[in-house]
Amino acid sequence: MADVNRANRPMSPHLTIYRTHILMVSSILIRITGNGLTAGIVLVLWWLLAAAAGPEVYAANMEWLTGWWLAYIVWFGVIWLLCYHMLGGIRHIIWDESVMLDLPTAEKLGWAIVFGSGVLAVLISILLLIA
Repeated sequence: MADVNRANRPMSPHLTIYRTHILMVSSILIRITGNGLTAGIVLVLWWLLAAAAGPEVYAANMEWLTGWWLAYIVWFGVIWLLCYHMLGGIRHIIWDESVMLDLPTAEKLGWAIVFGSGVLAVLISILLLIA
């Protein structure tokens, strides 16, 4: 039989009720970076296919892939996506061991991922530009 008091029941909470905190943002960013890495994989595959096609094709594609300033921003973004997603995965491995689950420590770990991924991405980018 149909529930007659359905309209009198409270609605479930919505996103506007919740206060945004680092763990919520970090969880969302983990999903976004995972999807963004798909585009990054396409770029890396393009680079590898150009290398396999021969020196002329590789030279033409390298000019497009690294010959303009926006390409460096895109590559830095891919590196940051990889660093953030990797550090988020490490955090989940730590949490799987039931360690650092209390709220203050978990929030510090969330901020560590944000800052750590930025520092790691800058270091990797500098190393790649030097090499």
